[in-house]
Amino acid sequence: QVQLVESGGGSVQAGGSLTLSCTVSGFTFDDADMGWYRQVPGHNCDLVSSISRKGILHYADSVKGRFTISQRTSDNANNTVTLRMNNLKSDDTAIYYCAAAWERRGGRRGPLTSDYKFWGQGTQVTVSS
Repeated sequence: QVQLVESGGGSVQAGGSLTLSCTVSGFTFDDADMGWYRQVPGHNCDLVSSISRKGILHYADSVKGRFTISQRTSDNANNTVTLRMNNLKSDDTAIYYCAAAWERRGGRRGPLTSDYKFWGQGTQVTVSS
């Protein structure tokens, strides 16, 4: 059974840092591309960062140089995808979701949003100015 569980959200002042973690089970990172999305109520769910099954990284322009995505495989099968967020801004306030994609219909661009079939429950990040 595929499961994705996010943790690490919270409230921080502008300029601060947070680390989000997504613990996954039911598959390995060899099988899927992983992405972090975020959504502000009333707006689209936007891709923040992704890491392909081959380790290729992608960042939205708005977070380049501030966010870092990584993944770790453990022997006990608690595999995690982490999003380290530094120099947070009020515009980063959103619900953040971890997602997994098996298909990559975007070609070189990686998975389309619709390719991400499995999602976590989301974790709130609030940045106050």
